Amino acid sequence: MCTIASVFVDIIYKCRIWMCLYRVLVLSVFLSITQAVDRSNFKTCDQSAFCSRQRAMKPGQSSYTALLETLELSDSHLTVQLLNNNNKVLLLLELYRLQGNMTRVKINELKPIKPRYEVPDVLITDPPTELMSVVAQDEHRVVLSLGGEDWRLILSAQPFRLDIMEGPQVLLSLNSRGLLAFEQLRIRKDTKSQTDTEEAGEKEDTEKHDKEKVSEGEEEAEEEVDQPGMWEETFKTHADTKPNGPSSISLDFSLPGVEHVYGIPEHADGLRLKNTDGGDPYRLYNLDVFQYELFNPMALYGAVPVLLSHNTHRTMGLFWLNAAETWVDVSSGQGSSEVPQTDVRWISESGIIDVFIMLGPRPNDVFTQYSSLTGTQAFPPLSSLAYHQCRWNYNDQEDVSAVDQGFDEHDIPYDFIWLDIEHTDGKRYFTWDNNKFPQPKDMLQGLLDKRRKMVTIVDPHIKVDSSYKIHTEIRSRGYYIKNKDGGDYEGWCWPGNAGYPDFTNPEMRKWWASMFAYDQYEGSMENLYTWNDMNEPSVFNGPEVTMHKDALHGPWEHRDIHNLYGFYVQMATAEGQIQRSGGLERPFVLTRAFFAGSQRYGAVWTGDNAAEWGHLKMSIPMCLSLGLVGISFCGADVGGFFKTPSAELLVRWYQAGAYQPFFRAHAHLDTPRREPWLFGPDNTALIREAVRQRYTLLPYWYLQFYHAQRTGQPVMRPLWVEYPEDIATFSIDNEFLIGRDLLVHPVTDERSSGVTAYLPGNGEVWYDVHTFQRHDGAQNLSIPVTMSSIPVFQRGGSIICRKNRVRRSSSCMENDPYTLYVALDSQGKAEGEIYIDDGHTFKHKTDKQFIHRRLSFTANSLSSSDLSPDSQFPTASWVEQVNILGAQKPDAVTLTMTDGGESSVEFEFDPDTAVLTLRKPGVNAGVNWTLHLR
Repeated sequence: MCTIASVFVDIIYKCRIWMCLYRVLVLSVFLSITQAVDRSNFKTCDQSAFCSRQRAMKPGQSSYTALLETLELSDSHLTVQLLNNNNKVLLLLELYRLQGNMTRVKINELKPIKPRYEVPDVLITDPPTELMSVVAQDEHRVVLSLGGEDWRLILSAQPFRLDIMEGPQVLLSLNSRGLLAFEQLRIRKDTKSQTDTEEAGEKEDTEKHDKEKVSEGEEEAEEEVDQPGMWEETFKTHADTKPNGPSSISLDFSLPGVEHVYGIPEHADGLRLKNTDGGDPYRLYNLDVFQYELFNPMALYGAVPVLLSHNTHRTMGLFWLNAAETWVDVSSGQGSSEVPQTDVRWISESGIIDVFIMLGPRPNDVFTQYSSLTGTQAFPPLSSLAYHQCRWNYNDQEDVSAVDQGFDEHDIPYDFIWLDIEHTDGKRYFTWDNNKFPQPKDMLQGLLDKRRKMVTIVDPHIKVDSSYKIHTEIRSRGYYIKNKDGGDYEGWCWPGNAGYPDFTNPEMRKWWASMFAYDQYEGSMENLYTWNDMNEPSVFNGPEVTMHKDALHGPWEHRDIHNLYGFYVQMATAEGQIQRSGGLERPFVLTRAFFAGSQRYGAVWTGDNAAEWGHLKMSIPMCLSLGLVGISFCGADVGGFFKTPSAELLVRWYQAGAYQPFFRAHAHLDTPRREPWLFGPDNTALIREAVRQRYTLLPYWYLQFYHAQRTGQPVMRPLWVEYPEDIATFSIDNEFLIGRDLLVHPVTDERSSGVTAYLPGNGEVWYDVHTFQRHDGAQNLSIPVTMSSIPVFQRGGSIICRKNRVRRSSSCMENDPYTLYVALDSQGKAEGEIYIDDGHTFKHKTDKQFIHRRLSFTANSLSSSDLSPDSQFPTASWVEQVNILGAQKPDAVTLTMTDGGESSVEFEFDPDTAVLTLRKPGVNAGVNWTLHLR
């Protein structure tokens, strides 16, 4: 959020002398961001000491031996010691067979000089285990049963290796390339006191004696030589002290028969992960990257260390539970017997090895397995699935009112208007600028009267100001992150000098949540929600624009927890919204930084993109990647944050954004205003139509998020998820599915006159949702397009519910009627669902107040039946119309109710489109009924 122009405006018009110095500093750091990211601000692997050190290892025979004589097997897990044959350090390997076809592998130092960080709070529970039994053992290996006759785990001793087998087939090998590396914590030799040296010597003697007992005949440990960067390193002017010395870990996994791997977001890259041989690995390290480049493995705002592999036979997943800076190498090639193979190597700066191997075998099985570990996507308020209007910044209350009125005047619906950092009193969060927003409750009430809402930004950098309540409370309670010397860590961000709350502290999170109470956050109301930005955390004068790694969170260094920071910020904020309503209302919180499990707390977006066609295209694979690892509520800034879109690009972005889960327009403060009606009446009409299409489909979007929070299945998903045996789908990332039943191929090329969409499914049919034209599956379909075109297809065999009466907000459509679109398959059948609740509370869970019904068309009858008989919810919505696609003309249509009542229904048949329209069946959406076509 920073450009040269905006900085100079602040310098000339706003700054005090000390603030001027700050702005000059920011200007010098980000001088080049108006064109593109300055790569020199961010490390490559070669510039990261631990990555360079680990990557220098070459594949070969592992230095680790599994000491099988130390093996212990309990009801819950197996343990065995691993010996590093070079330095004689012992590790402890723990193996768990988990319920749901998963295996957990943990490796830690057997006797570390201090505890190593193990990630808390991400797993929703301690994963339940299943019995693991030894089926064969000799001096070279142990064979373990993973359930069933064909599932085996083979632990090889020399060199150490794990293989997971299904019958004779190797599904996955661990350390087959010998790249396990575990840098043990140690005392720096040149800084020891004499006492330290004597004590360390005694410890070394004891450990040596222990090792000799379990490994007689081994050679003496090699003297370890310190390498540059082990104890301290410098990047630009920033020094990173490492009091515990080198602590990095590495492990390789081989996937025979696999050519396609996905996941490990966030990167501005294609859906399928590329081979990193000869270049940098993919980096997972949450960073504030301005106007990021496309098609490179640089780290971005979030990090989810989950990778999926897929071929025609099986889908599997790897979840590397580590919150430190992590690099992931992907190498694709030939394995043994010329079988394709992908090798994946994980390298993290600190912590332990804790990896979950999810064995599928189907894509949906992997989603279920992963969600059983980290939870499912939070069920959002229905209104948050509608359209959001944002920019940096709406100037004042009058500006907000004018924009709100503009939507009504141009008949464009919207649900949320957003305020960025300028709405606060001098970048003091939880406050309002008294000159620009003197009556925030009046402003919010005006929106509430129209059944609309607002989002304000609340960032985790706190202005150091003794008159600012938030700062003084955090400081007095000792809740700030500390620097390496024990004082409060301070850095530069939007307010100038800022402190950073320690959100890893549960007491800090509890206090932060309490600040969202209506009597604490003055001017807030029930229709005010929250945006957490800059929570990587962003530190303008820090290394790589983030926090120093030797800052302290209690006993832990920031290097251990870095990728968790944004996760905790969103967690505390979401809890605050829930608490302010007495636990009744569902929260809506948008976050920029995220980690595994962030799906439990709200939405994410793809950060500071640019108004370029390439960024529009990239929004698709970026959101698809997030959906694969549990985060379904994803979107990109419509129109691009930086730069100025052409009218054509803006229209195409609205058309694409209307079919992505989180639909928000956003823009930089230095860009010209771009409300939807500012580009001429023709473009206004095109944007209006795109937004209206989103609103008609809100019942379908809501149903998909209901399923996502129940099952963990992604809402926006790649085609291969539903067609896992169709190789043609494996590399497609310019189109996608919403749920199972809608296929979308946005137009993302300038001056496009046509697109080619792949319609999957041999023997399936697809219907153009605009023309109802029927197309066969398993083909590449050439589609001519105009500026009004949004290529969308409904799967034959599905029933989708829409609300075609579009009003100014989703809440205004609450009781409006439904239109059912019944798309018949080649056998003349179709199925679908409808889900209804109050749209905003937890009563669907606490009181079972919801409607969930199955819609089924078979044998020329369409019926509605209850999928949840023990739930109940009153609805005024009714079925206004039924459109049956691919139908034949009946002689009559009758409606039968459960009480035996029967009535005729008016209908029309269009022979050119084969669409049968049933008008006004008039049945309530929450009751049983059947329509008979005779």
